[in-house]
Amino acid sequence: MTEQLPHEKGFHVSWDQIHRDSRALAWRLDGHGPDNGAWKAIVAITRGGMAPAMIVARELDVRTVDTISVKSYDHQAQSEAKVLKAPNAEMMGDGTGILVVDDLVDSGRTLELVRELYPNAHFATVYAKPQGEPMVDTFITGVSQDTWIFFPWDMALQYVEPYRGKA
Repeated sequence: MTEQLPHEKGFHVSWDQIHRDSRALAWRLDGHGPDNGAWKAIVAITRGGMAPAMIVARELDVRTVDTISVKSYDHQAQSEAKVLKAPNAEMMGDGTGILVVDDLVDSGRTLELVRELYPNAHFATVYAKPQGEPMVDTFITGVSQDTWIFFPWDMALQYVEPYRGKA
């Protein structure tokens, strides 16, 4: 048996789908913040968490949004996670009242690193793979570990030859 290429077991996510799923994430989180149900701030894990975090922030009317830049991939291969840019330290504290948002939890290494820094934050992702699920508090859609998710910000529209013959 030959090894599958990433696109052979791929989950293609459109802009419409990420918007719907991010809104569903917001609805699931609504009222669960520690301040009478509200969140103090949202922190997006860059880059993938930025679009979902913006949608969640809009839906939950959270005006304080920051980012944490974590690098854990090099050209589609996982590497050791490291923080490149941290959010405002005074705002973050131990993470109490902070909602950390990412697009996907895969191995869980990125969230594990951020959770060590902010142990009391709430971690939410739009999509989750089984290996990373223990690191996330809330997610919308689970996918198998061997599924490659193609996000709309990673894709471009282009012509594709028909399966049989020329057009």
